Amino acid sequence: MLPSSCDTFVALPPSSEGQRVIFGKNSDRPCDEVQEVVYFAARDHATGEKVECTYIQIEQVAHTYAVVLSKPAWMWGAEMGANEHQVCIGNEAVWGRESADGDEALLGMDLVRLGLERADTAENAVDVIAGLLEKYGQGGPCMEDQCGFTYHNSFLISDRKEAWLLETSGRHWAAERVEGGHRNISNQYGITTKIDKEHPEMREYARSKGWWDGKSEFNFATVYSFLTTARIESAGTRYCEGKSLLEKRNGHITAEAMMDILRDKESGINMEGMFLTTGSMVSVVPTDPALPGVHYFTATPGPERSVFKPFVFVENAHELKETTSPSFGPDDPVKKKPRFQSKPDRKHPLFVKHELIAAIIESYKDRGEKITQGLRQLEKETMTEMEKILEEGVRQPDLLVNLFNGSVQKELSVYSKA
Repeated sequence: MLPSSCDTFVALPPSSEGQRVIFGKNSDRPCDEVQEVVYFAARDHATGEKVECTYIQIEQVAHTYAVVLSKPAWMWGAEMGANEHQVCIGNEAVWGRESADGDEALLGMDLVRLGLERADTAENAVDVIAGLLEKYGQGGPCMEDQCGFTYHNSFLISDRKEAWLLETSGRHWAAERVEGGHRNISNQYGITTKIDKEHPEMREYARSKGWWDGKSEFNFATVYSFLTTARIESAGTRYCEGKSLLEKRNGHITAEAMMDILRDKESGINMEGMFLTTGSMVSVVPTDPALPGVHYFTATPGPERSVFKPFVFVENAHELKETTSPSFGPDDPVKKKPRFQSKPDRKHPLFVKHELIAAIIESYKDRGEKITQGLRQLEKETMTEMEKILEEGVRQPDLLVNLFNGSVQKELSVYSKA
């Protein structure tokens, strides 16, 4: 399958406004897939404990950080998310010279979640993901289906001070530090000659395969990709469109600007069809460590008809019940072999209500516009409230323990009035 999904963005000062890091991603997945938004508190773990990822078990660490995740409901891992240290990660499917048709191992989405649970900085997340990749490998179906859709992964990772681009091919990888400006990734390799970290055998492996002569300047994208860097930069790709949308707002990139980019249909970034935008995320992370980050998630498909709802890490944050899908435990068809013999209904409560409203918006123009205006007004009011927290900090943490759930209830209220 040709590259066809997902875009991830980050803007750092001076591209962003107000000494903030702005992170955003559209998760473009099969049109019948449900994406949930879930919260897991920080936890200590016993020695020898294992963690059950999507397909394999791996060793657990002594402590995992609190995380908020947007994830396909059938997977253990996540498409995107953030942790209590304001590390944000999103991944992309990439295809290159190395076959992605390996045995079941860690999915790229598992690596996103593991990176968030185990790393307190963006650079540490690079090291965590790279170490897990080298130890366990990546592989297995990336759709809840028997079609065998597989890919390797690239990751855009940010924290309060910088971002990292991590790109993988099998167990090999390269990483580039981004210390300012903006960066976006789509479904092609983008690291060229600036490589700040790498797998120790990455170059020799490429030379042994005949992909690199061992003498010319090493260009990761050219060596490991099917496509040359010229093709990656070619007009018409979502990567190029995304880069252009960021450049148009350079110096003035805000959360609102990032949401506009994620809602852009003309560029293809807001995707429709068999693959569509099933979930979206925008994070605002001040460079000042005394200030909290605010992480917005839709938990529903189609950002243009969804509400970005805020989450702030505070002690005793509540479980996100309205955006958590049903659990089927060991009876889940994903856990049984052969896998994917059936598909259970994974729709969470917000998804069910949103599906009905989305149908109305699509079918009745005037009524749909009125509903959309109400959703946008709710979003605008919520973001105004969050601006106070971003500027002044969290003064009453107890008022934020149910922040995301409260925003969901307000969204449902707009639906009811419609």
